[in-house]
Amino acid sequence: MSEESLPWDAGPGHADALPEYAERVLEVAELIPPGRVMTYGDVAEWLEQGGPRQVGRVMALYGGAVPWWRVVRADGALLPGHELRALDHYRAEGTPLKEASRTAEGHLPRLDMRRARWDGGERADGHT
Repeated sequence: MSEESLPWDAGPGHADALPEYAERVLEVAELIPPGRVMTYGDVAEWLEQGGPRQVGRVMALYGGAVPWWRVVRADGALLPGHELRALDHYRAEGTPLKEASRTAEGHLPRLDMRRARWDGGERADGHT
């Protein structure tokens, strides 16, 4: 599978149905407890299918209905174009952040990946 291909048939007969791979990615996003995050690569590894780019593509196309701010880049940078919305969610949920240095572009914090990253082990209340 190429880096750009998605692990589903996006042919003409599938325009209205959510692809099975996308459903699986979105289900994982919903499992991530408030205040925690998984990287795009973590989600792909959890699913044992696809890779970070495929997960990112699913989140870009279909992620608006799930806690999209909990699926992140591995470097902890906030999602370009959605930084302030994501930051509001992180602060409300108590997600660990690293405050930006004065030299950081836009002076936006990054996620503290060491503390915020969720390995899928413990479950949040209400999640099964």
